[in-house]
Order: sequence, then C-alpha cells, then structure tokens
Amino acid sequence: MLFVGIDWASRAHELCVVDEQGATVARFGFAHSERGISDALGRLAKLAEPSRLPVAIERPDGLLVDRLLEAGHSVVPIHANAFHAARPRWEGAGSKSDVGDAYRLADMLRTDLNRLRALRPLDPATRELQALVRLRDDHVKARVAATNQLAALLATHWPGAGAIFGRLDSEIALAFLERYPTPQSTSRLGEARLAAFLRRHSYCGRRSAGDLLARLRQAPQPTHILDPGIVAELAQAQTRLVRTLLASIADLDRAIAALLDQHSKAPLLRPLPRVGTISLGQLIAEVGPLLDRTESADQAAALCGAVPVTKRSGQQRGVCFRYASNAKARRALTLWADNSRHASPWAERIYRDARARGCRHPHAVRILARAWLRVIWACWHTNTTYDPARRRGRDPHPEAPSLT
Repeated sequence: MLFVGIDWASRAHELCVVDEQGATVARFGFAHSERGISDALGRLAKLAEPSRLPVAIERPDGLLVDRLLEAGHSVVPIHANAFHAARPRWEGAGSKSDVGDAYRLADMLRTDLNRLRALRPLDPATRELQALVRLRDDHVKARVAATNQLAALLATHWPGAGAIFGRLDSEIALAFLERYPTPQSTSRLGEARLAAFLRRHSYCGRRSAGDLLARLRQAPQPTHILDPGIVAELAQAQTRLVRTLLASIADLDRAIAALLDQHSKAPLLRPLPRVGTISLGQLIAEVGPLLDRTESADQAAALCGAVPVTKRSGQQRGVCFRYASNAKARRALTLWADNSRHASPWAERIYRDARARGCRHPHAVRILARAWLRVIWACWHTNTTYDPARRRGRDPHPEAPSLT
C-alpha cells in the first residue's frame, strides 16, 4: 500500500508518495489547472489503484479534493493544528517547505491512518443544498455589512431617516429612503402625509404616524451639510444595494425550500422543534456530512465543536473551548439548538440546568447542542423520523445520557 501527501496552494501543489516503510516512491509538483490535475491523477494511477492510494491533505473541501474523490482515492483531511503539533516528529529546527510538508503529510498518513477519518463523497442533493446554504450565508453577511454602511451614512448626513424605523433593512425603511432620500425632501412631510405613506406601504402599525414623525424631527442635525443631490445619490445607491441583497436572499430561500422537498433526510428532521426551512437546510448541509463520517454521536459532537477540550497534567486540569472543529457545522447546530429551547420543555430543562451550574449562555447552548446531536445522530443512522410526541408525559428522550 502507498500513501500520498499533498501540500495544496491556490496556484500549484506539491505531491509526495511514500511506501509502507516511509521511503519516497514519487515526488512532483503540479499546477492548479485542468492539465496539471489530470496529469497528477494519471501519474498516481500508474503507481497503484486509486483505492490503494489514500491521500492526506490539509483541507476537507475544494476542487482538488473533489477530483481526488471522484477518481476513487480515499481523502483524509488533516487539521492544520494537528499537523503543526506533529512537526517535531521529523525535525526540531522548525524549517518548512512545501515539498517537505507533502512528505510529512504522506508519512503521517502512513503512521496514523487508523486514527484519521476519511471523507465521504457527498451525494448530489446534499452537495447542491450545501452550495445554496453557504451562498445564502455569504449574502446574509453582505446584507448586514451593507445595512451597517447605510446606517453609518445616514448617521452622518440624514440622521432622521435612520431613527424613524426600528430596522433599516425593513421594507418600510427602504421605501421611506427611496421616497425621502434627503432631509430637505421631508420639509412638507406632516402627520397626514406620513400616515398615507404608511398605509400605502402596508406598515404594521406598531407606531403611530405621530410617534414616527416625532422620531424624525428629534434626530440630531448633521454638522457638514452636503448638496442634497449628493446626499440623495449616496442614500439611494446604498438602498439599492440592500434591496438587491434582500432579493437574492429571498431567491435562495425559495431554492433551499424546493431542494429540501426532494432530500431524503429532510423528513427525518423536519419535526424538530423550531427548526424552520433554513435551519433544516443548514443542519442537513453542514452537520449531515459529519454524521456520515462518524461512528458515534460523541465523535460528531467533537467535529461540530459541541464538546470542550479537557487537558490534564498531574494535579492540574483545564477545560477549554474546542477551536479545532467545523465552524459552519457548529454555527448551524448551536443557532438551531438555541431556538429549540423555546418550543421544547426537554431542551429548556437542559439549558436551564446548565445555567444553574454556572455556565454562560454560549456554553449552555453548546451543552444543549450536544444533547440534540445525539438525538439527530440516532434519527440519521436509523432512518427514523423524529417524533416530538414520543412517550407523551415522560422525558421524550430517555436515551439521552445525563449531562451533569
């Protein structure tokens, strides 16, 4: 059996192949291009069957990883922290090179293969769902950034428009900016006109027109007054950006919902409390691949960052946050777990007990996420739909071990 290590980069990669004794069999570099990747796969195929050529690499995804999986190689991602901690095995001087790292990855795979977990190729439905979910996350971050930029712009040049409504990225706030992009444009705005504007745009009616107008008039005045045409151009350009992002997020939400209707795992987790369409998509797309790779719920919890790291040495003992984990999966799991406690008495009890023991809110949510992950793992691997009414009147999850 041969072992392959690849030190990847954005434009070129270094590859090394070692045998079972650690001797170098092949070593070469190749460009990150169709020709370079195809030639590298062809040279590997001449050495052995792809199934007998496991590959170690410092990333769990990407085009190169996909091509290796498609060719039939077993791809083993090695976390950068674990690889860095293992460097003293080969030298103590701390030197580093791409060629040397490719050899070290191959040699680490040779010695530690039984401790490492290989990736599994994603099925097409999960791959498509993951792409949609991740792009939506990127657009949500861009929307938050664009809204903050709009707030900063208004705070400098048009404070009243930023103070009148609670959220700047709401439909009513954006419509107001489009109609009244400058302070001068509201010079004839009275309570009656504002009330008519609110009716025209189906305002929820949480605040009266008089209250909103008072907010507008009480806002501070800018020190440096720009030309109204410039202020209007600034406000409308940023408003268009926020609207564009809101529209793209809505389109992605519809695409995620349509894809979930076709995913085989969606019916298993849809009854989870407060899961929602987007949370369900995030759980299947980000946590699902980790569930497929693991042999137990505890392994999955470690990969999701839902369990801490314990360090013991002599009489000293420390428990700290697990940084070496899948950040996307941790975020998807903990966001939903935090919501679930508002609809599940069992989840609320676990969270409340954790807070009573002195855990801060993020820690208590991770404890709850670990408990939920055991339930999700069982549903996922037994192909059983989650039943919120199971054993009504008793603890709905008696199989979940104590978290004290």
